[in-house]
Amino acid sequence: MRLAVVSGGGTGIGRATAGMLAGEGYDVIIVGRRAEVLADAVKWIGPQASAVQADLADPSQTAAVVEAVAGRPVDVLVNNAGAFVSGDDSTPDGLAARWRATFDSNVITAVLLTNALLPLLRRPGGRIILTSSIAAQRGGGGPYSAAKAALHGYGLDLATQLSSEGITTNVIAPGYVTDSEFFDGRMTEEGHATRVAATLVKRAGIPSDIAEAVRWLVGPGGSFVTGQIINVNGGSVLGR
Repeated sequence: MRLAVVSGGGTGIGRATAGMLAGEGYDVIIVGRRAEVLADAVKWIGPQASAVQADLADPSQTAAVVEAVAGRPVDVLVNNAGAFVSGDDSTPDGLAARWRATFDSNVITAVLLTNALLPLLRRPGGRIILTSSIAAQRGGGGPYSAAKAALHGYGLDLATQLSSEGITTNVIAPGYVTDSEFFDGRMTEEGHATRVAATLVKRAGIPSDIAEAVRWLVGPGGSFVTGQIINVNGGSVLGR
């Protein structure tokens, strides 16, 4: 049985991706910070899913994921953990705290989990996916834009390092996606309408749109694709 690990797998894009992978026949380990959310996701995904509660920004907590893998080869690693971190930018201390927290949530989580599982990735045939954002390409998100852009460089570096071992690494940059917790308490009707209008397809994305991109990248059709930034944004940013 093939094995996939999905961080941030309890909600939104991570949950949809984990469900897709389970449907493709993978055993799936989802990782997140909230036990109740993880338990609900495991129930939704099905018997092939299990969960590890861990804060992946804490270097000591990646060991729990390694323990859950139990020495099995990891076929797919989806680094999806991340968040938009709000804070008080009116003071230097507040500004620094928000930038650090944003990088911890979006970049350090991916770096630490990838590094912990690197010896276990299947060779050849392993797949690493990093979840970025349209904000990395057009700005507007402050530290969130910068953090997601950092994943682009990290993904290119991994692709360069690991291609000789038969492991591909790609970055998916979603556009505006609803049915997730990302915009909880921050989205207005006007904001929604503006984001939909900015797409060429005139609709918001949904988590399964991103999961379908993952399906392609981890499947046989994606074996010749590495070191790429895959835009899934409905045409709101073109061709970068």
